Amino acid sequence: SIIAYTNNGGDATDIVQIFKALADENRLRILNLLRNGELCVCDIEAVLRIKQSNVSRHLNKLKIARIIVSEKKSQWVYYRLNDEIFLQYPFLSIIINNEIEKIGICKKDLSLLEKSKQAEDLAAN
Repeated sequence: SIIAYTNNGGDATDIVQIFKALADENRLRILNLLRNGELCVCDIEAVLRIKQSNVSRHLNKLKIARIIVSEKKSQWVYYRLNDEIFLQYPFLSIIINNEIEKIGICKKDLSLLEKSKQAEDLAAN
C-alpha cells in the first residue's frame, strides 16, 4: 500500500534530482556507508574500490540532489547525510534505513568499512 505524506515545501525539480541521484548502485552504496556517520572520500574509495575521481563524481551528484552535505576539515573533506532533506522528504529515510541494507553488496560494504576503521585504529596506536 502507498503511504501518503506531506511535502513540506519541496518542488518537482528536487524530486527529479533525488530520484536521479538514487538511480545508481554506487551512489546507493555511498549512502549506505554514510548512514553510520561522516566519511572522507578516501574511506569511501577504499570500501567501494573505485577511483577517487569516480567517488567524487558520485558524491557531487548526491550533493546536487542535497541528499548529502560536506565539510572541509584540514585537508580532508567529510561527507554526511543531510538531515534537512530527510525531514523534507521522509521517503528518503525509508529507502536509506530500510531498503538499501537489503542489497547484498551493501552488507559487504559495511563489513569492509568496519574492518578498515579497525585497521586504522590499530595503526594509530
